[in-house]
Amino acid sequence: MTPAFSFTTHEVENQPEIMSPYNLWTCDSLLQTAVKLNGGQHAEQTLENYGQVVGHQLMDAGEQANRHKPIFQPFDRYGRRTDTVEFHPAYHELMTAAMQAQVHAYSWRNPSQKGAHVVRAALMFMHYQADAGTSCPLTMTHAAVAVLNQSPNLPAFWTQKLINGEYDPRALPAEKKHGITLGMGMTEKQGGSDVRRNTTQAIKQPDGNYHVIGHKFFFSAPLCDAHLILAQTENGLTCFLLPRILPDGQLNQVRIQRLKDKLGDWSNASSEVEFQGATAYLVGEEGQGVKMIIDMVSLTRLDCMIGSTALMRQALVQALHHTQNREAFGAKLIDQPLMKNVLADLTLEVAASLALTMRVANAVDLTSSNKHEAGFSRIATAIGKYWICKRTPAFVNEAQECLGGIGYVEENVMPRLYRQAPLNSIWEGSANVQCLDVLRALRKEPEVKTALFDELSTAAGKNSYYDQHLVALKHAFNEPETLEVRSRLVVEKMALGLQGALLLNGDDKDLADTFCQARLGGNQGLIFGTLPANSALDAIINRGMLKNI
Repeated sequence: MTPAFSFTTHEVENQPEIMSPYNLWTCDSLLQTAVKLNGGQHAEQTLENYGQVVGHQLMDAGEQANRHKPIFQPFDRYGRRTDTVEFHPAYHELMTAAMQAQVHAYSWRNPSQKGAHVVRAALMFMHYQADAGTSCPLTMTHAAVAVLNQSPNLPAFWTQKLINGEYDPRALPAEKKHGITLGMGMTEKQGGSDVRRNTTQAIKQPDGNYHVIGHKFFFSAPLCDAHLILAQTENGLTCFLLPRILPDGQLNQVRIQRLKDKLGDWSNASSEVEFQGATAYLVGEEGQGVKMIIDMVSLTRLDCMIGSTALMRQALVQALHHTQNREAFGAKLIDQPLMKNVLADLTLEVAASLALTMRVANAVDLTSSNKHEAGFSRIATAIGKYWICKRTPAFVNEAQECLGGIGYVEENVMPRLYRQAPLNSIWEGSANVQCLDVLRALRKEPEVKTALFDELSTAAGKNSYYDQHLVALKHAFNEPETLEVRSRLVVEKMALGLQGALLLNGDDKDLADTFCQARLGGNQGLIFGTLPANSALDAIINRGMLKNI
């Protein structure tokens, strides 16, 4: 008699279920606390509404937009030059939702509202967890307002359609659209961060406009309705607004050469372009280009902090979900002592990064009316951009490891987060550029050092490790002749000091004391998961958990 065989080789067990959709605002107590402490709690309904959209619609859209990369279409079927880029519908879904929620313009539409930049930072923080690529044009569009506000000679519709408009991807002149997006193109092959080496020329025409001849090596989001660029005139490096479509409906003489084949940021198109006599409009005065874009760069650097913190937050969410639902060696992963140390350390990093990011956003809100906040914003943006962005790749890798091999497989979000993680430390000035900017501010703007140490002094006496760190930081300036070569370490200590102060002034003693003992007291190793054994691991992990899910 033929024996009966079962053709079922195994059943899938001890594997987590795919995460259910959740509201990125109502479920995230770390975000709620950071926003509240910085004056943005009045917009809870706005944040809850967008948290629901991101968690229930845009997470999947972000996955789709990154699986289907933009495609460059230089010509139409009849051979006419179009210089267009084809995006997956998910990209447009992301942009539409974000602009409806004012991710690109909340702070400008509510200028008199307390904490407007904080609320906008929280909106961006949530959006970034769904997709980083669309966050690039949203960031540039937001930051460009700071430049356009200094340009009274430009037609008013540029600012009005940017701030009050909706997403409109049609290839039309800007004045005919329901809303516009703006990009930026500063970098050339020979210069990189050293924009004063730019060779692109702008030649004034009889009608007062300019014709631009040259190139840009990084020209992000090339289908934006216009880009702010830097070009040389007779009076030096100058800022210009360069439209994609001219008022008569013709394509401007901006030729896309190719799209960048990037490590990450796949949903967004980044390009190389040549200007073949492209029409551009003067922004500000000739020779004042760098001065004009400083405010814009400050805002985009803040968004680098927001984006990197968001990547860490979503990586932590994935790690916590997996370890809660996966058993090994007789116990849930999350209940095992060494894994607890890792997860608590990751939670600590997110809390500290979010606290510093939202504090800088708060300072941006108050810059125009408060000398301390202006000085603090100036230096803390560069400090935070340096430290938070440099911490992100190692963080995401550690969170990825919590998932084991499945965290390395493209079906999971973790590889996308890992590919994205290095970008913000490169974009808007590399780590060295940030450190040199901190030194430049300290040397040329004495008020920023005063603002920095005034901020740090608010937590003096609250923790002995913190007090020792503050004394050591003051001594770090005693040898100015070696300060540049030591600047990475000094800026790191500044960042850790600020994070420690903010946590000590916050609402969670376990987070603050553990941070100070580990990060400031030297009581941990060089990698995550090396917190002191007496740390309140369970309490810290609980702070990072999603609530009400």
